[in-house]
Amino acid sequence: MKKLEIIIQPEKLENLKTIIEGCSGTGLMISNIMGYGNQKGHKKVYRGAEVSVNLLPKVKVETVVEDSAADLIINKVVDEIQTGTYGDGKIFVYDVEDAVRIRTGERGSGAL
Repeated sequence: MKKLEIIIQPEKLENLKTIIEGCSGTGLMISNIMGYGNQKGHKKVYRGAEVSVNLLPKVKVETVVEDSAADLIINKVVDEIQTGTYGDGKIFVYDVEDAVRIRTGERGSGAL
């Protein structure tokens, strides 16, 4: 199993949910976060003064999927979510040793 931690622009969330649901994803967790990467933020003019904004709103989506679904999700996200500009986001992939469904005690893939 793989855990995908996908950080994207907030307006791309619905597209990402559709991708995950279409690739046998069984669930996801969403967090609103702030941060910056290579773009280092941007400058805005507020009441005539230039202000540097370096923490930008992002959305972090976490999901655990079968190994076979992970590559499919990653490829679809890269194809459909990217705009080609700084700030499109990142995907971090982790190995998951085990999962346990608390309600039934199921373990492994059955717990997803």
